[in-house]
Amino acid sequence: MVVRVETIAFEGVEARPVDVQVQLSNGAVAFAVVGLADKAVGESRERVRAALNASGLALPARRITVNLAPADMPKEGSHYDLPIALAVMAAIGAIPADALAGFTILGELALDGTITAVAGVLPAAVSANSRGHGLICPEACGPEAAWASSDIEILAPRSLIQLANHFRGTQVMSRPAPAIRAQGKSYPDLRDIKGQESAKRALEVAAAGGHNLLMSGPPGSGKSMLAARLPSILPPLSPRELLEVSMIHSVAGALAGGELTDRRPFRAPHHSASMAALVGGGANARPGEASLAHNGVLFLDELPEFQAQALDSLRQPMETGEIAIARVHHRVVYPARFQLVAAMNPCRCGHADDPGFSCRRMPNERCIATYQGRISGPMLDRFDLSINVPAVSASDLILPPPTEGSAEVGARVARARDIQTRRFASIGLPHIACNSAAPPNVLETIAPLDSAAAALLREASDRLRLTARGFHRVLKLARTLADLEGAENIGRQHLAEALGYRARGLNQSQAA
Repeated sequence: MVVRVETIAFEGVEARPVDVQVQLSNGAVAFAVVGLADKAVGESRERVRAALNASGLALPARRITVNLAPADMPKEGSHYDLPIALAVMAAIGAIPADALAGFTILGELALDGTITAVAGVLPAAVSANSRGHGLICPEACGPEAAWASSDIEILAPRSLIQLANHFRGTQVMSRPAPAIRAQGKSYPDLRDIKGQESAKRALEVAAAGGHNLLMSGPPGSGKSMLAARLPSILPPLSPRELLEVSMIHSVAGALAGGELTDRRPFRAPHHSASMAALVGGGANARPGEASLAHNGVLFLDELPEFQAQALDSLRQPMETGEIAIARVHHRVVYPARFQLVAAMNPCRCGHADDPGFSCRRMPNERCIATYQGRISGPMLDRFDLSINVPAVSASDLILPPPTEGSAEVGARVARARDIQTRRFASIGLPHIACNSAAPPNVLETIAPLDSAAAALLREASDRLRLTARGFHRVLKLARTLADLEGAENIGRQHLAEALGYRARGLNQSQAA
């Protein structure tokens, strides 16, 4: 007799059904797990044996064979413990075999029989709900699974004994409720920054359209302070975006207590981060910082200090909005539609642009070119806004705080984002939420130019040697500037400001 239960295997954020088949047969006493399982799955034999013993059940002196089908799909992770244990319990008659029908099961077992949390419960619950299944998961993951649907049946036991008692009818488990992460301390406010009005304007424009922003300036000029306040002016996640972000964080094991929040991700990896840390990878092809920043912000401080290979690995996802990680046995794709914000010094000493400063190692121009040359031209071409952030003077610092803070700027950003969402929905692109993600083939529809603006763009393109990508990014940026003003059409002034932000990056690239 073969007992079957269902679990899942992860391919990126997708949960693929896996059939766990357990057979007890005569022969040499053994406990074998087959089906292209990794080391963590193979070790489940000892965890299952110890958990059953702690629950008062002894394995029979027979040959136990566990097959994970399909056999050619790689199986990774410790969440196979619970389905294997329940299938064995059904095979020896400890629980009714038909009680597990219609459930997708995942969970890790401790040696004392308790069921501990695993990653990826939210995608598993979504997959189970799409197939009309219920879900059995650890108690700690129940609030996370409850977000998948209000109709799905969810059992979230603390231990094998509690689950067995539920199936016998001696104990009834209630359905877990969705958990919402309590809002911690508020974000830093733009009101804290004195001076830097042009930089604040660029930050508002970048937030309104989801544009990539590069800030260059001497140490202590406020670049990191500006970036840290960007989340305070971004609108909350929409329900669709919230589900996308939460599924990535669930697979990465980053949903503490299964609590979801509508705050946009803000990831700020150190400049020593490797390429695998940024874009994902490793033996199990885990999501990296770029995917964890999906629908949010990826902030790279000290940009030239990052490994050149790691930076260039971000170029493709910045265009496509996804990252494909290929391995020998499988290929996974993670969403990665992030807003890149970067900060850098003009040179290694940081003061080459200061009036009267003379570098002791080499001429200032050469010092700047050497340092900025660590960033490739194609990478710089992907920044929509490039600005200088000069040092703040003492006269600015002694002034009282500005009257306008994050609340006022965030309201304007929210209005501009709402305009963009409705515009893209009207042309049949409801999955696009901001101008930076607009495909080039719709720019003529959403960003029409009058004759004066077209002439300016044509002249500037020749003078600045804009690439095709640069041409399209200027149009998207001008569209955002018009949205901030509530203008229906792009005016010459919007295009001129967009070109001004673009020219700074081109001059930097040429200097490097």
